[in-house]
Amino acid sequence: MNRRTFIESSLAAATVTSLPFRGLPAAHQLESIGMQLYTVRGMMGSDVPGTIAKVAKIGYKEVEFAGYPYLYSPKDLRAMLDADGLKSPSVHVSYDVVQHRIPQAIEAAHVLGHQYIICPWIDDSQRASPDGYKRAAELFNKAGEATHKAGIQFGYHNHFWEFLPDKNLGDKLPYDFLLESCDPANLTMELDLCWISVAKKDPIAYFKKYPGRFSEVHVKDLNKIPPIVPGKNSEQMIDDVSASFTAIGGGVIDWKTLLPAAQDAGVRHFFVENDAPKDAIANLTESYVYLSKLRF
Repeated sequence: MNRRTFIESSLAAATVTSLPFRGLPAAHQLESIGMQLYTVRGMMGSDVPGTIAKVAKIGYKEVEFAGYPYLYSPKDLRAMLDADGLKSPSVHVSYDVVQHRIPQAIEAAHVLGHQYIICPWIDDSQRASPDGYKRAAELFNKAGEATHKAGIQFGYHNHFWEFLPDKNLGDKLPYDFLLESCDPANLTMELDLCWISVAKKDPIAYFKKYPGRFSEVHVKDLNKIPPIVPGKNSEQMIDDVSASFTAIGGGVIDWKTLLPAAQDAGVRHFFVENDAPKDAIANLTESYVYLSKLRF
């Protein structure tokens, strides 16, 4: 089940160069390591409290929801987090929720303590339409105004296609279009450091070009970076890339460079994710051990 389908079903049912100096010792490591619950979606399907407890036992302090489990209210979920000493600063919600149920998303966010509501997907059909990204930018500005008034930041999470030239935008990159079309007060970016790498773009260059626009990142690693195949749809490409996912530190992405650059850019939430782990808990454990020991 892909992220878009997973989030839609669960929510519907639930209602480098020249880096600034880092003088403090704590800035040379990640102070709080989080994870994306999409990584353990299979386990969450059968045992939500047990899965959350296992994540906490590894050492993670923060979790990002990918929608909410079917049988549990936000109040139930908050109780589970509190019992295991976890915080949830962020949640992914579907584009449909952003369009039609943002008040309900805000209400749930207040219960769970989210600081961010993130949209992680714009459908292929909309992205391909002449005004698809324009409509998305308009919606994101509107949603961002509503969440801002409620004390919550609205944001967007990327895949690889936002970094490919789009003929409907005059070959402009959709990611740049969204950044430039949305008020910074209304839209923050949760940069997926893996997917931007798949698109062969430089995250650090984006941190510098758009200062203050990045508050969270997804941290996931690849054994190799597969080529983008023209003509393949997005879900097929995601499946191809997913076959190369590995635990953090076991792949080709240079975390010793990217993570301090992200910190210097203002990122404070780092969510480990693996879209297709063979053993989710083992993968998350290996990733946590690497990141908790990493010094910059």
